[in-house]
Amino acid sequence: MIQIIPNNAVLGATILGIDASKPIADADWGRLLAALGRYGVLRFPDQKLEGNQLQQFSERFGDIQASITRAPKDDTPKGDTLSNIKEGGTYIGAHDAGQDWHTDMSYRNVMGFVNVLYGLVIPRRDGKTLGGTEFSNMQLAYDELPEEIKQKLDGMTATHDFNKFWEHMRQHRGSTRPALTAEQRALRPPAVHPVFLTHPITGRKSLYCNIGYAERINELSQAESDEMLDFLFKHQLQEKYRYTHVWTENDLLVWDNLGTIHRAIADYRPDEPRLIRRCQVMATKVFNEDFLRPVRELA
Repeated sequence: MIQIIPNNAVLGATILGIDASKPIADADWGRLLAALGRYGVLRFPDQKLEGNQLQQFSERFGDIQASITRAPKDDTPKGDTLSNIKEGGTYIGAHDAGQDWHTDMSYRNVMGFVNVLYGLVIPRRDGKTLGGTEFSNMQLAYDELPEEIKQKLDGMTATHDFNKFWEHMRQHRGSTRPALTAEQRALRPPAVHPVFLTHPITGRKSLYCNIGYAERINELSQAESDEMLDFLFKHQLQEKYRYTHVWTENDLLVWDNLGTIHRAIADYRPDEPRLIRRCQVMATKVFNEDFLRPVRELA
């Protein structure tokens, strides 16, 4: 029987009684979606996923985003790898991904819904687990905005640009990733989304304007936009909204990109191996009432 055990924190819950390698009954699926909306980050411990089982589990949430770094003929939704491990002198996955605050896929016209990560190799040093993932609660961040800010920005939109975060990593975080080519930028053009998003599961408002990709509030002058974004970015990163997941091998972690922002904590060395499989799932289903019916039937 499924058990949902909330963390003693601003985000997060542990899910027991689910084998992610097997189909999930509709009633349990509804409870999982409701918990995802409420707690933002769900941990499924002690999972055993092989072959395409991670992809199959992820695809129930929506379509998996394809990579723009693979050749077009390979540009199919199969997920990817986060790792600092090398084979033949080449990293087997993205070794510097996400090492600053952002919301995955806010730069897409069809925004991101969830990230699904499966931890296989977790770095440790002197008994301490490294390479955690930190989150901040954007539904609570919206709730605690000053009322005048809520009124001013209501109905406004922000432009999100994939290249903003990419260049930030290159210029300020020492990343060796090359600049995006013209062809890659064409595959990831800027996208426009509401500054305040109504969460499809909870019905609450979320501050959908993250420091990683949001570059302009379109209805304000450039100067006003810069000032407002600076305020919003500082507001959303207050310690009271934040929670860090400490990884254990075989953790399956699912988080909600519509209600949180996150960052990877790069506190491990190149000789301290880390290997995580990832599927980035787009919001191709979650705004559909048929998809949400198992949640609604819980009421």
